[in-house]
Amino acid sequence: MAIRAIRGAIQLDVDEREHLLKSTAELLTKMLHANDIANGQLINIFFTATPDLVSEFPAVAARELGMGDVPLMCFVEMDVARALPRIIRIMIQADLDVARAEVQHVYLRGATALRQDIAQ
Repeated sequence: MAIRAIRGAIQLDVDEREHLLKSTAELLTKMLHANDIANGQLINIFFTATPDLVSEFPAVAARELGMGDVPLMCFVEMDVARALPRIIRIMIQADLDVARAEVQHVYLRGATALRQDIAQ
């Protein structure tokens, strides 16, 4: 097995708590399913949010999905003038038996513009 990093991002329509949690859960679930990751394979998950998202910590969505034993950490993205607004990014580190090139990264809604080269 090897530690692999899986990236994902989603653009929210508005900064409202329920929308943020639902969108984060959607992205996280799709990332896990796309890479066939079980809870026991998770090492940790990092969440970032653009500075305009303040209604909730994105990691709360993971806790609500039952990931109470997975180390989670939230960060604020740099406030860059040309950055897309209302973006949540996730990086999952997991113990996977796949080559790095086989990892499926997931970019949803407006976040597909961030990495058109790898968006699924």
